[in-house]
Amino acid sequence: MISGKKIIVVMPAYNAEKTIEKTYADLPKNVVDEVIVVDDCSRDRTVEIAKKMGLKTVVHQKNTGYGGNQKTCYAEALKDGADVVVMLHPDYQYDSTLTPDLVKPIIEGRYDLMFGSRIRTRVEVLAGGMPLKKYILNRIFCVIENLVLGVNFTEHFSGYRAYSKKVLQALPFKKFSDDFAFDQEFMISAIAAGFRVGEIPVPVRYFSEASSIKWWRGSKFLLQTLSTLLKFIIFKIGRVKFKIFISQKA
Repeated sequence: MISGKKIIVVMPAYNAEKTIEKTYADLPKNVVDEVIVVDDCSRDRTVEIAKKMGLKTVVHQKNTGYGGNQKTCYAEALKDGADVVVMLHPDYQYDSTLTPDLVKPIIEGRYDLMFGSRIRTRVEVLAGGMPLKKYILNRIFCVIENLVLGVNFTEHFSGYRAYSKKVLQALPFKKFSDDFAFDQEFMISAIAAGFRVGEIPVPVRYFSEASSIKWWRGSKFLLQTLSTLLKFIIFKIGRVKFKIFISQKA
């Protein structure tokens, strides 16, 4: 715990047998109170390895998708009494040693939601292995989202995030997409509700075992992102009250 706050790390896992142990090994155990692995019907030894490490492991009987996996992650973390929930991909792309830096602004009450940005400099991110095409698309969509949402982030596609309990209790995350658009809907919904969002820089780390979205799914994700941004604009001008933007914020 930090300042008496229970910190739970959730790992939405799918075929992560080659990387989950390294990801977990880097977590600062003096900060993290519990780790929950939610396996989305993997076809490898992810579940076996997670249980061998002594981690709480929830297994889906059928594949629910990236967003569907996270819905279970957050429901389980809230059930276990989390004050702060860290979502960490178990593919070893993100430096989990930075978890204290990620959660500290939330615990101090400065932010409600934090994420780790991989985009610090073009040279660094490309040297870390991010494909040039992916970097260019990331930059383009970052500019678009910043303009639409009225923010100034260096990235919007991070898979390393921390949420306060009140954000998870207020936002209708169970109504979000079961696909990769989940993260975008969550972030945009949080901004629409007036929650404070911050970021810290994290090193980029790409390698053969790390997860990657296939081009056709990536294209679908980008179209879903644009669709969510359009809904946000319509919502802000008061035309339609989309359910994903209706929070229970006090």
